[in-house]
Amino acid sequence: MIRILVVDDQPLVRNGFRMILEGQSDLQLVGEAEDGLQAIERARELDPDVILMDVRMPNLDGVEATRRLVDANTRARILVLTTFDLDEYVHAAIRAGANGFLLKDVQPAELVAAIHVVAAGNALFAPAATQRLLDRFAIPATTPAMERKLEHLTEREREILRLIANGLSNAELAEQLHLSETTVKTHVSSMLRKLGVRDRVQAVIAAYDAGLVRPGR
Repeated sequence: MIRILVVDDQPLVRNGFRMILEGQSDLQLVGEAEDGLQAIERARELDPDVILMDVRMPNLDGVEATRRLVDANTRARILVLTTFDLDEYVHAAIRAGANGFLLKDVQPAELVAAIHVVAAGNALFAPAATQRLLDRFAIPATTPAMERKLEHLTEREREILRLIANGLSNAELAEQLHLSETTVKTHVSSMLRKLGVRDRVQAVIAAYDAGLVRPGR
């Protein structure tokens, strides 16, 4: 059973997500919050597996709530919710440690699938949307600290990171590189550890920061 906390300041939005979740036998809505402060409190109390986090909320927005939860080493995986896929708040939330993002008008089946993806320890990495996000916002100058971390990657790990930046899944990586999925997972885990990041989204952002990949490539 995947335990979920829904965070949104709009009751209608929370009700909509509640209806979707209640129709799934393996998903359980364990709580709701209407701002970031409540989200942190409820996450501490309820220990959910996945948090659906709105970004624009009163008192404490979803970006800062995400940052505080990540800094507190919360076990929950965080999906930020937004009305627009090119929202600067989403960009900030991903940098704060969110595991992906969803549009609020997402289809029920897509929401359910996304929850399963992040609950399994993966990032919700939609290539087109994330590419547009990275294309729109200025990519910082090459970071010396991240460059040093990249130097520790093997050539295979660098290759895998570039392909992940293009949106390839583990199965697609295995097929393209003629490796088993188990071997690919081992390489990905090693790459994440060396970069000091939590998931694939963070790894891709780190690769952009360090100049390993560029928007549009």
